[in-house]
Amino acid sequence: MGLFSRKQSTTPAAVPAPRAVDPALAALTGDYTIDPAHSSIGFTVRHAMVTNVKGAFLEHEGTLRLDGTDPSRSTAAIDVRIPSVDTGMKDRDAHLRGEDFFDAERFPLMTFRSTAAEQLGGDRYRITGDLTIKDVTRPLAIDLEFNGSATDAYGMERVGFEGGAEILRSDWGLTWNAALEAGGVMVSDKVKLTFDISAVKAAPQA
Repeated sequence: MGLFSRKQSTTPAAVPAPRAVDPALAALTGDYTIDPAHSSIGFTVRHAMVTNVKGAFLEHEGTLRLDGTDPSRSTAAIDVRIPSVDTGMKDRDAHLRGEDFFDAERFPLMTFRSTAAEQLGGDRYRITGDLTIKDVTRPLAIDLEFNGSATDAYGMERVGFEGGAEILRSDWGLTWNAALEAGGVMVSDKVKLTFDISAVKAAPQA
């Protein structure tokens, strides 16, 4: 019997049960503003092959749109001021702001705009988007853990996330380096980004 003469099943395909919505997460749905005073955006990079240099961008702002019923519809937008880079050493910070690295005078902002979001399981999420440094835009996936929500002393609803990502700085044109006499280079290409975010929910529109 030929393939196209085979009797087809008339049994309807099983319809997957609708995903249960956690009421606690559904209640978080809304627009949020990142609180820079209680948030940090940092980085770690290997220096001279043996030690790590840690730093942070002290000035940043951003917004979140959380959808607790369907996390895939959540979004994020973050702007980071490059001149605010701080590694605890003035000369090094000046070098990072200069033309060898960020060229902060010409490109004062680093931006992230999300394009997709997904729940990985439990309190773990991944947000994917476009990271722009200088004049280069490339995709970046950030893994985050939801730390919970609370009402602060001023009656504001807050949520917290922390997580990170790894990038190769050369992908964004940050290629400066110096060779070491013993072999290797001064600054690793791989950079670890860290995010510790506290965001305040906007009041509902009247």
